[in-house]
Amino acid sequence: MRMITQFPAALAAALLAMASPGHAQQGVSDSEILLGEVEPLTGPPGLLGIAHNIGVRLAIEEANADGGVAGRKLKLIAEDDGYVTSRTIQSLRKLINVDKVFAITAVSGSGQAVASLPVLKQSGIPTMIPIGPLPPLYEPPVDNVFVVGQSYTEGMRQLALYLAKNNPGAKWGVITQDDDYGKALREGIEQASRDAEINIAFETKYARGQKDFSSEMLKVKEAGVDVLLAGGIISENIAMVKEAEKLGIKPVIAIFWPGRVPEVLKAIGPASDGIYAVDYVTPLKSEEGAKFIELAKKYLSAEEVARINRYTMTGYASTRALIAAIKACENDLTWACTIKALENGAPVETGVLGPVDFPEGKRFSDQAVQIMRADFATLSFEPVK
Repeated sequence: MRMITQFPAALAAALLAMASPGHAQQGVSDSEILLGEVEPLTGPPGLLGIAHNIGVRLAIEEANADGGVAGRKLKLIAEDDGYVTSRTIQSLRKLINVDKVFAITAVSGSGQAVASLPVLKQSGIPTMIPIGPLPPLYEPPVDNVFVVGQSYTEGMRQLALYLAKNNPGAKWGVITQDDDYGKALREGIEQASRDAEINIAFETKYARGQKDFSSEMLKVKEAGVDVLLAGGIISENIAMVKEAEKLGIKPVIAIFWPGRVPEVLKAIGPASDGIYAVDYVTPLKSEEGAKFIELAKKYLSAEEVARINRYTMTGYASTRALIAAIKACENDLTWACTIKALENGAPVETGVLGPVDFPEGKRFSDQAVQIMRADFATLSFEPVK
């Protein structure tokens, strides 16, 4: 009887140890280290998710070609959430509890990442968030969650300040999504308005997935808008600019970095020339961008190289930082060691954005941004002088 009464306690203790963030065995074997990520791989947002996945796999292939981690090969499991929050959370639980990956390389969009925070925090798994940086993801900091990039709020603040300086006395139009992403953009504009004159003549929100913007753009025309902030993702920005072209209006148009991809310029056509954007990732047509493409050609197919955009670079840079931390812990490969290495490690140079590091007590890499302008002829964005 004594053995029977003690067994459940022993089993409970073992299960507790396996769930512990310091447990070294989850996702680690003698031959491989298993990583996982969740992103949209289908639908319009798939343009971003697929590109990001390519960047993560590029970092993994590069590391494996260099011997992996103490002879262990890195392997990735990618889950498609279709940009739907409930699927994001379901996929994360699968990766953590069923596939038992060692670390998470990405968590879909900004709203999905915020909604997933309780799951990530409870699990304790090392997690990188390079797709949708938002302050709620790192303020207050969560021990095991590391956000790479710059916040939408700060990016929009700097973009708005630039536009205000170069278009004094202009009437502004602001169209943003009715979610965390749109809220962050609106907060950035509000912050900029404390330091610059921003006269908003028309402002509205749209529902995620909206396709028709004829009503909104007609009101932009009626309000005499001189500067339009098109706060969409991909298809929304395309629809807004195409509608402006149809109405014969030519405001100064600015989009945000989710839409700073060649496909958006191609879909809009010549009317995209001169559109402003902001980003912390180097342009593909830059010297650094050319080097990145050459690196990608060593490890990726021609079809994959053709799908590279800014999200490939963020996925690559973030995963490089994670792999550096894993390598630092190769003799003590635990969650606790990896988290500590991310926090205390030297800045990781990636070639596609500023050095990635997380000062002690912080979980945000805080990258510097630059203002860019679209060149339709080359389907690219170039930094403004």
